[in-house]
Amino acid sequence: MDRKYHIFLIFPGAHGKLRKIHFPPSLVQLILGFAIAGVVTVGALGNSYAHMLLKVSNYNTLRAEREALRTHCHSLEGVLTRANEELESLQSLAAEVALTYTFSEGRGPRFPANVLLVASRGNTALGADYSAALYAFKMMKVTPLVASYASTAPPSVLENVFDDSVTPSIWPVQGPITGGFGQRMDPFTGEGAFHTGVDIAAPAGTPVKAAADGILFNAGPNAGYGIEALIDHGYGVTTKYAHLSTLYVVVGQEVRRGQVIGAVGVTGRTTGPHLHYEVLVRGTPVNPARYLRS
Repeated sequence: MDRKYHIFLIFPGAHGKLRKIHFPPSLVQLILGFAIAGVVTVGALGNSYAHMLLKVSNYNTLRAEREALRTHCHSLEGVLTRANEELESLQSLAAEVALTYTFSEGRGPRFPANVLLVASRGNTALGADYSAALYAFKMMKVTPLVASYASTAPPSVLENVFDDSVTPSIWPVQGPITGGFGQRMDPFTGEGAFHTGVDIAAPAGTPVKAAADGILFNAGPNAGYGIEALIDHGYGVTTKYAHLSTLYVVVGQEVRRGQVIGAVGVTGRTTGPHLHYEVLVRGTPVNPARYLRS
């Protein structure tokens, strides 16, 4: 029986000799099988590599999102911690003030919310809840307005109901105004800036007087303002005295209009001895010239 072969003819050219190569069918099938297996293997490897690249990309994306969520979670934890601390401080303050005044639910006057807020704001400077409660007690004597009214009434209405004793109507120091209220050029940067008060020039050591009756609720160094004093006059009105060289009063102390509270200096960010004086109504600076008498 004759054996079957696959014959491959090779033509080297017009003058070359014709060549014949005999391949048995089994060898051809084996070569084709290896070729097909190779193609399938390469395709499978390519597909696996593509899937691996996609998984790595998704993993990197998920890891970045996880880090962002972790950072956001830490930020929220910090905010929650600070909020809890403030809440605990206010609750402690409210309890001590209630005990101080022997208030109970359904009896006696309600403690104004604005007094609690002012007292809690001065709590750090006072250094103790008892001092804060004492400060709140003093503030009640100069803040007879109901808190809800003081927080909603416009400045023009508030100004009309101020007691004369707590209206900041005198000059804290005598001298020329070298820096007015409003937009001006910053003497350090040369750029436009909003000046929240007035600068009153006076020699260093000049006594600084309280512009009205009130309670000193904050005092001490404050960055660019240097040594400053803040007095709460009730009705949502406060005054600020900055760049002082020294203070003669302590936080929580009652002061009277015209009482010396400190001395002019050059502390903080200043080009020379002067007093930076501000009047704030419910935390918003207003032009002190509206209150200063000639």
